[in-house]
Amino acid sequence: MNKKIIWVLNQTAGKPDSGWGERHYFFSKYWIQKGYEVKIISGSYNHLFLNQPKISKKTFTVENVEDGISFCWVKIPMYDGASIFKLWSMLVFAFKLFFLSSKLIGKPSVIIVSSMPIFQILPGIFLKWKYKTSKLIFEIRDLWPLTPIHLSGYSKFHPIILGMSWLEKIGYRKADSIVSLLPNAFNYIDKISGDTSKSHWISNGIDASLLVKEEISKEIVAQIPTDKFIIGYSGTMGMANALEYLIEASILLKNNQNIHFVFVGDGYLKKQFLQATKHNNNITFIDKISKNQVQQVLQLFNCCFIGRNNTPLFDYGVSSNKYFDYMLAGKPILESSNRIKSPAELADCSIQVKPENPKAIVEGIFELLKMNSKELQELGERGYTYVKKYHNFEYLSTNYLKLF
Repeated sequence: MNKKIIWVLNQTAGKPDSGWGERHYFFSKYWIQKGYEVKIISGSYNHLFLNQPKISKKTFTVENVEDGISFCWVKIPMYDGASIFKLWSMLVFAFKLFFLSSKLIGKPSVIIVSSMPIFQILPGIFLKWKYKTSKLIFEIRDLWPLTPIHLSGYSKFHPIILGMSWLEKIGYRKADSIVSLLPNAFNYIDKISGDTSKSHWISNGIDASLLVKEEISKEIVAQIPTDKFIIGYSGTMGMANALEYLIEASILLKNNQNIHFVFVGDGYLKKQFLQATKHNNNITFIDKISKNQVQQVLQLFNCCFIGRNNTPLFDYGVSSNKYFDYMLAGKPILESSNRIKSPAELADCSIQVKPENPKAIVEGIFELLKMNSKELQELGERGYTYVKKYHNFEYLSTNYLKLF
């Protein structure tokens, strides 16, 4: 009997050595144990990848990662993460998906379309019809077009926004199941789909058993002070993370000899942050590291920072991987956000302060400083216990299997 095949259409999907986007790879590790084969169809270039895939001159390059798991890299143009060409790459990716062949990667029993980008839902619907696939699952990682409306100020009547609105309506109505990573998203999605039975919350997660321990270099370790209270951030330095307020907080504390800020990662705002803090002695920027090194660098922090903007967008919840990285490391979290039932809030492992408020961030830091080592440890342990129970990939992948 032939194994059932899952196609995952996700332009930003990666492998462990990609350094980003491993959600479906980690799910696949458990799906293949249940007799499935998994084909992850991703873009040949991702500005967030640490290592880009090796591709041929053909439109599709198949890479067998391990027994039962393959990546099909779709050739798309390279782009700058902050330019209009990023949008163009999304359109190219979606167009080329129409030409995916079962001769190349096998006939799918289940198709998962993971957005963002949202454009790939159209080829997903077409491919379901073409191959008479039993299930089309529309996975929503971010709510588009709400994200550009709330975070970038786009009008809901902008042509691109109108196009995305049309696509989400089609996607929600044509999909057999809708999976959201955001716990409250169905307050929005169900009004469009008109069918609450389609809705399923399967968040992001992490699995310590699937992470390979990779040591960080002595050069990186040497950059992080050992005699100060370290406020750390690891991840992308982009708009959605509200890091400009942490930067302002570091400037407010530049004369404090006991506190130091560490930013690990890259992103289009990094140059701006470097310029704003060029006279600071209390801040260190470290280049992006691999996923397998994140846990090692987090151990050098006293607490970890997560920021959110003050916008209704986050009322639908959050599921950033940063929460789970931080919680798995057993670190207290300083969260600058409205109370939105974030994983850190639900686990009671964080200090919550008002969003978009550098002074509130400073107050939160001093609140952490007042705690003794045992209190800080207990805060971190609550997060560790919670993430191991509710956000491990084995638990989450089992919930997904019920939809197949």
